[in-house]
Amino acid sequence: MEENLSPLFHALADPNRLRIIELLRQEALTVGAIAERLDISQPQTSKQLRVLYDAGLVSVTIEANRRRYALNLQALAPIDIWRSRLEAETARLDRLEEFLQQSKREGKS
Repeated sequence: MEENLSPLFHALADPNRLRIIELLRQEALTVGAIAERLDISQPQTSKQLRVLYDAGLVSVTIEANRRRYALNLQALAPIDIWRSRLEAETARLDRLEEFLQQSKREGKS
């Protein structure tokens, strides 16, 4: 099952969004708390959170007049699967390279 990873990679491509993800790994936070900790404006924080939300990387709960954002770890699973496949393919190519090098050495003997 191949998934379109473009929205996830796009969402993670911005340094501020990565910083937000790192904060949310520790705890759910409000927009104001995130903006304060990262020293960026609340409108800019809201904009970045919207991109993360649209990509499914964060969830939001409304508490009175505040929105609390939390990291959605399940949304990162497709990237982990992609990374595992990439590592397996790289290992396969490494084994092929070793085999070809060994064959080359044996051919010279």
